[in-house]
Amino acid sequence: MTALLTIEDLTVSFGTSAGRVKALNNVNLTLDEGKVLCVVGESGSGKSTLALTIMGLLPQNAEISDGRIMYKDIDLLRAGSEQMRDLRGREISLVFQDAQSALNPIEAIGPQLEEAILAHRDTSLRNANKMAQDMLYEMGMADPKRVMGQYPFALSGGMCQRVMMAMALVMRPKLLIADEPTSGLDVTLQAEILHRIRELVKEQNASVLLITHDMGVVAAMANDVGVIYAGNVVEDAEVVPLFRRPQHPYTWSLLQALPRIDDPGRRIEPLPGSPPDMIKLPPECPFLPRCFKAQNQCRTDPKPKLAEIEQGHMVACYNPVLPDEDA
Repeated sequence: MTALLTIEDLTVSFGTSAGRVKALNNVNLTLDEGKVLCVVGESGSGKSTLALTIMGLLPQNAEISDGRIMYKDIDLLRAGSEQMRDLRGREISLVFQDAQSALNPIEAIGPQLEEAILAHRDTSLRNANKMAQDMLYEMGMADPKRVMGQYPFALSGGMCQRVMMAMALVMRPKLLIADEPTSGLDVTLQAEILHRIRELVKEQNASVLLITHDMGVVAAMANDVGVIYAGNVVEDAEVVPLFRRPQHPYTWSLLQALPRIDDPGRRIEPLPGSPPDMIKLPPECPFLPRCFKAQNQCRTDPKPKLAEIEQGHMVACYNPVLPDEDA
């Protein structure tokens, strides 16, 4: 399997008045061609920072102190601004979490879509307009011509999300980064958005980095899963082994908090405690205060590194969860 995107030892922090926020800490992930990699974790774990780092859209107070991001043979962290502008939209596209905020509020939908096309293709405005309308229709817009003349504030959240999907997919990118694309949408629209992403993968042999906190979406979409906690990848595995045999106590706890159709009588166990202060991350495992498997080594040794516990299943834990083990 050929890797399309490889993230190696990525470390990102943000300077604030209260101190430096350690958003990502030595993150390692790989996305293969034609596959879907889901990155899952609680809010504030660093998932969106990962997406913005790949796209080269971090704010000015961000600092990348280590690592590299290889897209094919290009290191995105060291690519020039012109090269990144050429890649964005044409080969790598991002669907933002809040579609209504991501769209320009004082410009109609049509010019925003046309701009994305004209930036990467030598074509006429008339042809760009037609491509934009066709893409909106593919996204389920019944009257794309009318939508093209409207402003974002006149559209519902679901319609704005479709527009963002159209903008991201109109150039048929090889890599789609979708940051919570179904957040806040009704279940019907969620299913439709996920269906469009599957079609992109199937028809274009594209790869998708899907960022979510919804384990149901992970189960439905992922080939591989990276679990992030407090800016650290704590588990990395194919989706079926991860759901059947979660090894890290954090992953195990996330799955215990989900209802099960096959076991309706099982008690749902919420994850106790809160994530750590990202400014004052401890040298040991950041999950330690919430972990039911903590032992002396977890308190005295530096945080564990990702290690292969079984073929293709990476875990960062000194005392992983055994199969069928209870808390």
